[in-house]
Amino acid sequence: MDKNNLIKLNQQQQAAVDYDAGPLLIVAGAGTGKTTVITEKIAKLILSDKCRPEEILALTFTDKAAAEMEERVDKLLPYGYVDLWISTFHSFAERILKEHGLEIGLNPDFKLLNTTEQWLLVRQNLDQFNLDYYRPLGNPTKFIHALIKYFSRAKDEEIYPADYLKYTDDLRLNQDAAEFLTTLWSEEDIKALSQQELKEILAEEIIKQEEVANAYHLYQKLLLDNNALDFGDLINYCLKLFKTRKNLLLKYQKQFKYFLVDEFQDTNYAQYDLVKLLALPQNNLTVVGDDDQSIYKFRGAAISNILQFKDDYPQSQEIILNQNYRSQQNILDLSYAFIQNNNPNRLEVKLEAGQKKFSKKLSAEKIGEGMIEHLHGKTLADEVKLTLEKIVQLYQQNKENSWSDFAILVRANASADDFIYALEQAKIPYNFVACRGLYSKQVVLDLLAYLKLLDNYHEGPAMHRLLTMEIFSLPYQDIINLNYWASRQGYSLFETASQIELINNISQETKEKIKKIIGLIAKHSALATNKKPTEIIQYFLADSGYLKKLTAIDTEFNKEQLNYLNQFYKKIENFEKETSQPTIKNFIALMELELAAGEQGTLAANPEESGPDTIKIMTIHSAKGLEFKYVFISNLVDKKFPAIERREQIELPAKLIKEIIPLGDRHLEEERRLMYVAMTRAKEGLFLTSAEDYGGARNKKLSRFLLELETAGLKLAPKLTAEKNLSLPAEKSFVKKSAGTEKFYRRFSFTQLKAFASCPYQYRFAHILNVPVAGKPAFSFGKSLHASLQKFFQLDNLKKSQKQTELFEPIVEATPVDWEELKNIYQQSFIDDWYPDRKTYQEYYDRGLAALKNFYQKYLAEKPVVRYLEYQFNLKINNEITIGGKIDRIDNSDGDLKIIDYKTGQAKSKLTGDDKNQLLIYQLAGQAIFQEPISQLAYYYLEGGGEINFLGSENDLEKIKEKIIKTVSEIKRGEFPPRPSELCKFCDFNFICEFRELS
Repeated sequence: MDKNNLIKLNQQQQAAVDYDAGPLLIVAGAGTGKTTVITEKIAKLILSDKCRPEEILALTFTDKAAAEMEERVDKLLPYGYVDLWISTFHSFAERILKEHGLEIGLNPDFKLLNTTEQWLLVRQNLDQFNLDYYRPLGNPTKFIHALIKYFSRAKDEEIYPADYLKYTDDLRLNQDAAEFLTTLWSEEDIKALSQQELKEILAEEIIKQEEVANAYHLYQKLLLDNNALDFGDLINYCLKLFKTRKNLLLKYQKQFKYFLVDEFQDTNYAQYDLVKLLALPQNNLTVVGDDDQSIYKFRGAAISNILQFKDDYPQSQEIILNQNYRSQQNILDLSYAFIQNNNPNRLEVKLEAGQKKFSKKLSAEKIGEGMIEHLHGKTLADEVKLTLEKIVQLYQQNKENSWSDFAILVRANASADDFIYALEQAKIPYNFVACRGLYSKQVVLDLLAYLKLLDNYHEGPAMHRLLTMEIFSLPYQDIINLNYWASRQGYSLFETASQIELINNISQETKEKIKKIIGLIAKHSALATNKKPTEIIQYFLADSGYLKKLTAIDTEFNKEQLNYLNQFYKKIENFEKETSQPTIKNFIALMELELAAGEQGTLAANPEESGPDTIKIMTIHSAKGLEFKYVFISNLVDKKFPAIERREQIELPAKLIKEIIPLGDRHLEEERRLMYVAMTRAKEGLFLTSAEDYGGARNKKLSRFLLELETAGLKLAPKLTAEKNLSLPAEKSFVKKSAGTEKFYRRFSFTQLKAFASCPYQYRFAHILNVPVAGKPAFSFGKSLHASLQKFFQLDNLKKSQKQTELFEPIVEATPVDWEELKNIYQQSFIDDWYPDRKTYQEYYDRGLAALKNFYQKYLAEKPVVRYLEYQFNLKINNEITIGGKIDRIDNSDGDLKIIDYKTGQAKSKLTGDDKNQLLIYQLAGQAIFQEPISQLAYYYLEGGGEINFLGSENDLEKIKEKIIKTVSEIKRGEFPPRPSELCKFCDFNFICEFRELS
C-alpha cells in the first residue's frame, strides 16, 4: 500500500488527521479544507492499518456531500474497497432498519414517505384524528403541514408517541397549575393571573396537549398500517433497535472503530444521541463543524450539540482550522467582525470562558485585497440593474472571468424572479438553482397536459398546450382561429379540432398536422384502457417525435429537459409501484392533490453541474458548501433579510424538549449566521445590494445587518434622490452557450462497459442523456427473484444467530427456513410491473415459484455458508478508473471464497469469453479487497437450478483489466459513433435512432 498517497496539509490539518484516539472536535471555519481533512483522515486510518474500510462510519447530511467524500477517499486509496460506510444519517439508519428491522417488528420492505406523501396520508385519514381544539375551519392544507412539521420536530427530539401520551397523563394528574405553566410562560406572566385564570388556562392546555398527543399516536399507527416510515422515523427506530436489542448494538459498536461526523453543527438531538450510543465505549469520535455556519434550525438542527460537545466529552481535544484557502483577508475580517454580534452564544466565547486560548479568526492564504462594495438603488429595478451592470463590468474587464464566477444569492426563492427576468432580457446566461419546481418545467407541463387530455377530451387548456408544442410547428394564427371557432360554436377545442376539415381560414398543412394529433389521441386513449401511465408516455414520446427531437442535438436546453423528463418519469414509476390501480385518472388525481398541498416537485439539481458557463442564482441555504469568485447578496433591507421570524404553528412543550436552548434571540442569531455563510462564499468580490422602494406603501429601511457591517468598517452607498440611468451593453457572448464537453465520472459499472462495447450510440442514450426506457417483464421477474433470495438468506442467518447457546443448556440446531416461509417471502417480493396482462403475470409468477422450489431443494442438500449478500464493492483499476458493482452472494467454501451471480433462465452449455467478464471483474474485486483465496466463480441459473463454475487465470484477469482501461479511454473521448447490427431490434432506443438496423 502506498502510504505516501496523502497530500500536504498545514499544521492544524495534519494534527487533526493524525489524532486517532478518543473524542475530537475539529472547528473548521469557512474555506479551511474540512472535507480534505475528513477524507485524508479516513485514508490514513486505512493505509496505516489502524482499521479496515468497513470499520469506519462517516456521516454527513446530503447525498452529494457523501458522494463527494467517497470519491475523494477513493482517489486516495491505492486499491478498491468493499464496504466503505460513508453516507447520510438517514441512509445509514435506513440500511440498518432494512437489515434488522424485523427484530423490532418492522417490515424491512417499508416505504419511505416524503413530505407530500405524509400530507396525503393525513389528508386521506383526517376524519380519524378527532380534532376539536385544532379542527381546521376551512381548507386543511396548511394545518396538515403544520401538524406534520410538529411530528417531525418531536422526532428530532427523540420523543416517541408513548412519551407524549405519558406527558399528557402526568399533566392531567398535576394539581399545581403554576408549576406546569412555568414550562410555557414567564414567571411575570403567571403572577399576573388569578387562581381561577390559572385553572382555566391549565384545563385548556391539557385538552390541547392531549389532542396533539393522540394525533401523534394515530399518525404513527397510520404509518405502520401502511408499511411506511418518514425520515424522522429512520433515526428514532434505529435508536429503538439499538437500545432494546443489545446484541445488535454490541455488533455495530465492535464493527465501527472510528466515527466521523461532518457538518456537526447541523445535527439534531436524536442524531447526536445515535452517534454517542454507537461510539461507546472507546469514543473514537471525530466531529467536524462550525457553529457560525449552523443555518438549519428550520430542519431541526440543534446548535447546542456543538456547543455542548466539550461537556459531553470533558477529555476531548479541540483543533481549530483557521487557515482559509478561499477568500481575501479583508472579506474574512469583515465577516468575522460581523458574526461576533452573536456573542456570547458562540463556541469561541464558550471555550475561551474555560480559560483556553481559542480564536476562530480566519487567516487568508491568498495575498491581496478583495472588492467589497454596497450597491444601493432607488427602486428594486435599480438594485437589479446595478447588480447586472457590475457583473458585466467585471466580466468584460478580465478575460479570465467566466459567467460561472458569479453568484446572486437571495434569502428566499421568490426574490430571484426580478433577477431572472433581467438576465433573460439582457441575454446573459444564468441558471436558477432551485430545489423545487419540477412540475413547472416545460417537458413536465407538456406530459401532464397530454395525460389530462387522455383522461378528459374536454380539457381545453391541455388541448391548447398540445397544439402549441414545438414538435408540431403549428402556426400560431391557425391556433387562434381554431380557438375562435371553438368559442363561437360552444364546442370544446378537441371537438373543434376533430372537425378541422369544416373550418375555414386554416391552412391545409395545419389541417393535416391536426389530423395527426387527433390520431395520436385516439390511439393512446385506446391503449390507456389497459396500459400504465409510463407506457402511455413512452408511446407518446416515440409516436409524436418528442423524444427524437430532444435527443437529436446535445444542446444545454435539451439536456435540461431530458433531466427533468427522467425525474418526472421516476415519479410516475413510484406511483405505479405504490398503487393497486395505476391508471392515468388516478395519477392525475394524485397530481391535483399534490398541487393542492403546495407541492411544486422536488428537483434533483446539482449547482456545480448546471451549465458550462452560467451565472448562478440561488438561495443562501443552497449555496452552503459552494464558493464563487464574486458574490452578490441581494435585498438587504428590513424584513427581507433578516427575515421576519415565523414561529411554529404548533409548538412542543418546553418540558419535552431535550436539547439545551441557548439564551438570546435565536431567530436573529440564525439569520446572522446565514448572512455570514453568504459572505464567506466570496473569493475575490463581495457585493451587498439594497434599494429603498420595493413596491409597498412605504420605503424600506436598510437591513440591520448593513448597519452592523458599517460599524465593522463597510462603507455604505449614499442615499439616492432620483433613479440612476443604467444600461447594459449588448454583446454576442451574452447568449447562452451550448453544452460543452461532457463531464465524465471516474466510477463505471459492468453494465456501462457492456453497453458501450455493444454500441457507443446506445451508451449515449442510456448513460449520457439518461433517456427513460420502458420496463420489461423479464426485468421485474429478475428483481423479484433476487429480492426473494436476499430476504430468504437474511431470515436464515437471523435464525442461525438466535439458536440456543446458553451456559449449561444443550446447543440446539437452528431451525432452517421452511418452504412455506420462502413462498411467503416470494409472494411479498414479487413485483407486479410491466406485465402486459394477468395471464403473462401468472406465467412468470409460476415460473419463479418453480425456480425457487428447485433452489430450496438444493439449499437443503448443500446447506451453504453464506458470508455476504448483495455486497457492494469499488475496484480500483488504476488511479483514473474505479469499477463499482454489487455481488449477489459470497459463500465460504472449504476455507476459500465462492462468488455467485444469479441469472434467470436456463444454464448455458458453455460460456464464451464475453460471458465470463462480469465474474472476472468480481474476482479482481475479491482478490484486491478481501485478500483471501477465491476458489470458484459461479453463475447460478435460477430456472432449472443449473450452475456453471470457473476461475479466471492471471492471464484472464490481465486481459479484463486491459479491456476495461481501453473501453473507458474510448468513453472519455466523448465520441459515441453508432454501431448498427442485428442487435438493434432488441435495443431500447431503436425508435429514436436514425442508424438502427431492423431488417
